[in-house]
Amino acid sequence: MIHIVGHTAIDHISKVAHLPEKNCSTHITDRQIYYGGGAANIAAGIAMLGEKVTLHSCVGSDFKGSDYDRWMTKLGVGQQFFIVPDAHTPTAFMFTDETGDQMTFFEWGASRAFRTSEAPALPLVHMATADPEFNCRVADKGEFVSFDPGQDVFWYNKEQLDSIISNADILFANQHEVKQMCETLGITRDALIARVGMAIFTMSGDGSTLYTKGKEHFIPVVPVTLADPTGAGDSYRAGFLSAYVREYDPLTCCKIGTVTASHVVEHVGCQTHLPTWDTMEARYKKNFGELPAPKQ
Repeated sequence: MIHIVGHTAIDHISKVAHLPEKNCSTHITDRQIYYGGGAANIAAGIAMLGEKVTLHSCVGSDFKGSDYDRWMTKLGVGQQFFIVPDAHTPTAFMFTDETGDQMTFFEWGASRAFRTSEAPALPLVHMATADPEFNCRVADKGEFVSFDPGQDVFWYNKEQLDSIISNADILFANQHEVKQMCETLGITRDALIARVGMAIFTMSGDGSTLYTKGKEHFIPVVPVTLADPTGAGDSYRAGFLSAYVREYDPLTCCKIGTVTASHVVEHVGCQTHLPTWDTMEARYKKNFGELPAPKQ
């Protein structure tokens, strides 16, 4: 069982000609509403790939019985939810320009309940975007901990980040999050990598890099027609973690993460084009060759 901690959200995804400067405006050329939230996206991706997953999240009283609730039930995502009456289920407003650059505004809503909620003790847990203090408590209790600060990286102070990194077995981040973590901690990129057993840094369309056991491995992207980059990182983590619990080696896990992400970015919406394991494997073979056997 993989446990995912963090936000469940409703995504309002808009396309704009360009991201505006301060005190300026821009035109929205398209706007759609989708299921989202970093943790929920990862959980949905894992469930679609055929692994057992439980999502620990905060939702408003508007969630139960909603289309999103029924979608999660259909996927088989286990729900351990803090339900907050008179609060909105968290909502993200994302704006992507014609070059693929993105800006996000996030309404925490019910997720503010994380701060005062009891942290569960979990055997294998991935912490996505959530309240820093709550994630610190989860990491402290977890047996095997995977961490992804996401866009909430700016909410972590030095003590919180230091605590959570000290407990992390796997660290996921993109290049912007890596830079911010290094600035917050006052350390170099190499020093950050040295503090965890395994680090996976994604670089958008430039691929990703795995750091483990003192070695560096580059993983190229799978070439596809990009519709929207939203959810690429979440689906990468879903693919990686699904492969990891099946005991594939870390480099193969990264390749599976890359292939999983390639499906999601072909369509707008984080959960609209999630691959099954068989679908993922077929594309893996085309790009990386036969899928190796997992460790025995």
